[in-house]
Amino acid sequence: MIVPKPSRYEPRPGRFVIGRETALTADPVLGPVAAWLRGELAPVTGGELLPPGGPGPAIRLALGDDLPPEGYRLTVAPDGVTLDAGSAAGAFYGAQTLRQLLPPHAFRRSGTGEALELPAVHVADEPRFAWRGAILDVARHFMTKADVLRFIDLMALHKLNVLHLHLTDDQGWRIEIKRYPRLTEIGSWREESQVGWMGEMDGRPHGGYYTQDDLREIVAYAARRHISVVPEIDLPGHTQSAIAAYPELGNLDTPLGVGTTWGVGSNVLNVEDATITFFQNVFDEVLELFPSPYVCVGGDECPKDQWRASPSAQRRIAELGLRDEDELQSWFIHQFDAYLTERGRRLVGWDEILEGGLAPGAVVAAWRTDVGAVAAARAGHDVINCSNTAVYLDYRQSPLEDEPLPFRTVLTLEDVYAFEPVPAELRGDPAAERVLGAQCGIWTELIDSTRHVDYMAFPRLAAFAETVWSGPERDLADFRRRMEAHLPRLDAIGVEYRRESGPLPWQRRPGVPGRPEEPAEWQATLDSWTANLRNPR
Repeated sequence: MIVPKPSRYEPRPGRFVIGRETALTADPVLGPVAAWLRGELAPVTGGELLPPGGPGPAIRLALGDDLPPEGYRLTVAPDGVTLDAGSAAGAFYGAQTLRQLLPPHAFRRSGTGEALELPAVHVADEPRFAWRGAILDVARHFMTKADVLRFIDLMALHKLNVLHLHLTDDQGWRIEIKRYPRLTEIGSWREESQVGWMGEMDGRPHGGYYTQDDLREIVAYAARRHISVVPEIDLPGHTQSAIAAYPELGNLDTPLGVGTTWGVGSNVLNVEDATITFFQNVFDEVLELFPSPYVCVGGDECPKDQWRASPSAQRRIAELGLRDEDELQSWFIHQFDAYLTERGRRLVGWDEILEGGLAPGAVVAAWRTDVGAVAAARAGHDVINCSNTAVYLDYRQSPLEDEPLPFRTVLTLEDVYAFEPVPAELRGDPAAERVLGAQCGIWTELIDSTRHVDYMAFPRLAAFAETVWSGPERDLADFRRRMEAHLPRLDAIGVEYRRESGPLPWQRRPGVPGRPEEPAEWQATLDSWTANLRNPR
């Protein structure tokens, strides 16, 4: 009963019992995986597993030359366990499968006196997509370092391998930048927050940030679990917290505070050389903290009204011979694409970077349905499918009136499980190879606690994990059977997931105003893209 579903699973007769006499051996390169597995099993076995050469039966981790890098073979027999893997990452995923073969109490931090029995099986497995991600928005509502580390463990349990950390937005700046201390001194705190999408203000300050040492710890912790952390520093929109700290970055003479309401803010960066240099200096420090080859610069939801009214922006358009403000945004993004390319990194941007011309080498995080994914892939750019209509886990989970979030869109567990990362328009098209994978989104405008993150993410995150790990076939009845075995594991860990019966009393938030319909401009962009796809030039 493994989640996500393995490529091949064969039950066999017998069982293997893990106890204090069990030895755990590993090829030298797999030593860190063996150490992780030993640490997970030690609390429930009553002590450390014995080192190599012990008298008991063994769990053996070894490299297999015939396996893909993230693939593994796990064979459990009464006389021992063998885990062969193509790399340390494959061994780690095989170790996660091994844990799921154990009873749910193996996921607790102390033993119950019950035996740890593994059923005899043979599992051969590898992921379908290389990019299996989750976006965690810590800008809107801050999550402590401990909460982020816990979320990383939950991602690892489900064989996800990319944490997209949304670190900055209008409502908060969450990363220490030593060259510009006011970004956190001022930008990391807002005076209050809006209740619901269009509701009243709560009157309570909210904030926090990660020191550079915190982020080094998060990155190292994730790396030991074979998760890459992709930082996002949003620009040129979603930047009011930075402008509040350094007003010279904006377009107005009047001072701004850190944003307190939700939605698309009108305050965006100016396009001066000094502003570009400022953010390149920010990225100098970001790149030191995050070794990921990918860096996200946002590029989404940038209203152009301030640029239209700005003599400086209009001069820039004229100097560069640009047609309009859309091309000005494209030029702005190009500056960071070139900057990152020079440093051996790749820019990731939301699908708005398609407007006005796509930055060379950029990876498109396509969120507004599948249209951006199709357009970018056919233009020869790599794509991450982040479709808001399929994998945004901040959407309500049922039509029930007492669901805790007021978003009108209903996205059920079944809807997420039906998600296909390769858009229908690309199936059979060579451009489908451009789809690196997908990410689910946990946006936190209306998610204000770790308990609430648990409720919104699970069990839907488990369904999403299967769509990016397992094959394209879907068997909802089989998935539900496996989830019946998986939920007790989440109970043992302490995950406050959504129950079939609906929200628990503390989770209910009736009467909170809902999110309005998307603006006409948003739909017009989709219509334009769709028309271009149907009638290419």
